[in-house]
Amino acid sequence: MHVRDAMTNVVLTAGPEHTLREAARRMTARGVGAAVVIDEQQAGPCIITERDILRSIGSDQAPDEERVREHLTADVILATPDWSLEQAASEMVRGGFRHIIVVEGADVVGILSMRDIVRCWTAEGASSELATGAAVR
Repeated sequence: MHVRDAMTNVVLTAGPEHTLREAARRMTARGVGAAVVIDEQQAGPCIITERDILRSIGSDQAPDEERVREHLTADVILATPDWSLEQAASEMVRGGFRHIIVVEGADVVGILSMRDIVRCWTAEGASSELATGAAVR
């Protein structure tokens, strides 16, 4: 199974000048834990995650004043749609993060979360067990 089989094609974005509260509201409305940030001051796509927002609030910073630009992760791993899910999961575990931005050339074409991988592997595993007659618990 490949990244293209599990990734989300419709990517939530947040601007570098959005406040953390605005980013959090956008993520909450879409039910996602991350947003891609395109910042012209960065070489490529960046990401802001619920963890980044939580760290800021946990440090007593004001979510209505803090900007996404100040809390985003710019040093990200970018995947391509033809990566295996195993490769993506390994990179996530090695880097200690739960989202990978998916690109084709310079274009962002999706985002892959650990939840997406688990969903695919769980569905794949359940289908495999049903097909072989193995016990399903």
